[in-house]
Amino acid sequence: MENKSLSPKKSIFSSVADFFRQDLIRYIINRILLFFPTILLISIIIFFVIQLPPGDYVSTAIAKLQQEGEEVSAETAQEMRESYGLDQPVIVQYGLWVKDIIWTGSNTTYYRLYNSHHNWKYSFSYQTNVWNVIGKYLPMTVTITLFTMLLQYLIAIPVAVYSATHQYSVGDYAISILTFTGSAIPGFIFAILCMYLSFLWTGNANVGMFTQDMLLNGINWGNLGEFMKRMTIPFIVFGFAGTCGTIRSVRAQMLDEISQQYTLTARAKGVSERKIIWKYCFRAAINPTVTGLGTSLSHLFSGSTVTAMVLNLSILGPVLFHALQYQDMYLAGAIVMVQAILVEVGVLLADIGIAFLDPRIRYSGGSR
Repeated sequence: MENKSLSPKKSIFSSVADFFRQDLIRYIINRILLFFPTILLISIIIFFVIQLPPGDYVSTAIAKLQQEGEEVSAETAQEMRESYGLDQPVIVQYGLWVKDIIWTGSNTTYYRLYNSHHNWKYSFSYQTNVWNVIGKYLPMTVTITLFTMLLQYLIAIPVAVYSATHQYSVGDYAISILTFTGSAIPGFIFAILCMYLSFLWTGNANVGMFTQDMLLNGINWGNLGEFMKRMTIPFIVFGFAGTCGTIRSVRAQMLDEISQQYTLTARAKGVSERKIIWKYCFRAAINPTVTGLGTSLSHLFSGSTVTAMVLNLSILGPVLFHALQYQDMYLAGAIVMVQAILVEVGVLLADIGIAFLDPRIRYSGGSR
């Protein structure tokens, strides 16, 4: 009989090491580590885009002072450039920009003014710290984006599966006509149409996110119903085109999977049709949709700027347009940077999701 007391015991450290040697875990760790150099590269591109317009922060500030009737000497302008580090080479300015975003000391003027260790610079057009502007609009932007994406996939996936499993039926033709129409109509045109119909049916276009009460008292249980009523049209408009695109993508993938040999084999073995569709076909068909989560997030975040302006929404898309229009490049750069980070997070989560969904993926490369 084997003496179990003599068998070597595995320490907790060897168990942890074995855990991190698993292909899936190593893939996730490598993908997370790739996130940081990607953000670094994006920050380099954004910073050099900030430098493209003629002039700089000091030039803009001096021009504004001159418009107000004040004169600024060349010596004062040079001192201002030195204080902001604008007299340094571009590569040094980039290093200072990244350093200030990561950490700004407690002994700096910026910290005393804004009580923040992360210096995103100053917004010329809004006359305040850049992060104050972003912090005002970012929560609602993310809320609308995530809620729209949730509605988009909750509607699109069942409709696409129904369309694929009832190919050439009346319902399939109706869904195809709707999806092609939705993909072809510009968002701002659809927004105007929805507002017009809302005005005909209710006597109110229901545009804009906030009433006077919401601006004064914020959103609470008393005005939540009014807020959701005002958000109905934005949710429909923002989600319509994305829903139509998702339906077309999932339907095409489902039709391809349904015609594969493994589905015929499963039917021959007596596997139920429901199990074939949802456990096997749908799991393979959903991969392109999961991969496109980052792109969908980017489009909803700032790709619907004109539509947001038509609907009078207080989100970051119109703010970015305003910043570019008035050459408020630090604000524009910060918004694009935040968007890039959120999109990278979306792509990272999509890649990890695909790793769990698709067992055919080779995490470590090469043959197994």
